[in-house]
Amino acid sequence: MFAGIGRMFVAIVRFFDGKLTLMIVPHSNGKVISVQTNVFALVLGAIVICATALSFVYFNQRNSSSGAEISRLREENRETLASLDELRDENNNLIQTARKFQNSLSQSLSLLGINQSSSTSKSAGKNSDLSSLFDTQDIASGSLKETSDIRQLTSYLENAVRPVEQIGRMLETQGTLFSDIPNVWPIKNGIGHISMEFGQNVHPITQQWYIHKGLDFSTWRTGDPIIATANGQVVTAGYDNSFGNFVIIKHKHGIYTRYAHMATIRVKKGDIVSQRQIIGTIGNTGISTGPHLHYEVHIGSDVVDPAKYINVK
Repeated sequence: MFAGIGRMFVAIVRFFDGKLTLMIVPHSNGKVISVQTNVFALVLGAIVICATALSFVYFNQRNSSSGAEISRLREENRETLASLDELRDENNNLIQTARKFQNSLSQSLSLLGINQSSSTSKSAGKNSDLSSLFDTQDIASGSLKETSDIRQLTSYLENAVRPVEQIGRMLETQGTLFSDIPNVWPIKNGIGHISMEFGQNVHPITQQWYIHKGLDFSTWRTGDPIIATANGQVVTAGYDNSFGNFVIIKHKHGIYTRYAHMATIRVKKGDIVSQRQIIGTIGNTGISTGPHLHYEVHIGSDVVDPAKYINVK
């Protein structure tokens, strides 16, 4: 077995060691060039030539791919720069809007009598100029201007939080006040119209001039719900020859409201009612020429025009 392998190895060596003569014969009468080599050198040369050619093709393709990738990256870079410019423009617009908002908020707070803290004022004054956003410290640390802008916007919003909370608390307090004074349309869902205003009018029955002490609301029908125009307590619920079925409610601050010519009454004396609670329905009782609600507002002993209080909020 080993002898056979040895003989095969010797045969292979002899084959590659075989002598070859390459002759180059020119067409002219030039000198013939003769080169002697062996099979091994010829095969090795062929392998080197093929490897060189393949390497050239490979690196050429790779270079082409790299060029295409570089072109793609350049295009992406241009698009990124364009997006960055757009972002900078929008960022500047946002900062300017934030400045306008803070100025408007400060003016509104002044009108409402709310004083901003000194720290807020100092911060607003320090950063009122957009050129201050790109300060030396940011340049030294390598921060982008957009980063400084975002910090500035955050500062604006943080400074606005506390005043807005103050406004919310104030409106919450005022909301209670609005519920305690008559300020809503006395017919549910705001339906109907004013058929007679407060003040000097011609009486619909006597045709004489007289002072009408309230507002008449009409929906051209009976049965529409009447609501309390503010929180209060029912002090009278009954019938009168002139007003028909009527209700008087006492509110805070010495205010009373009267609801007359009602078809039905849904509350009784002593009841505590809330704003917009149904207290009865529109009718045609008492001295009346058609279904309507006669509504009055009294402050102490004075009768006032209810129109001054309707929808005052």
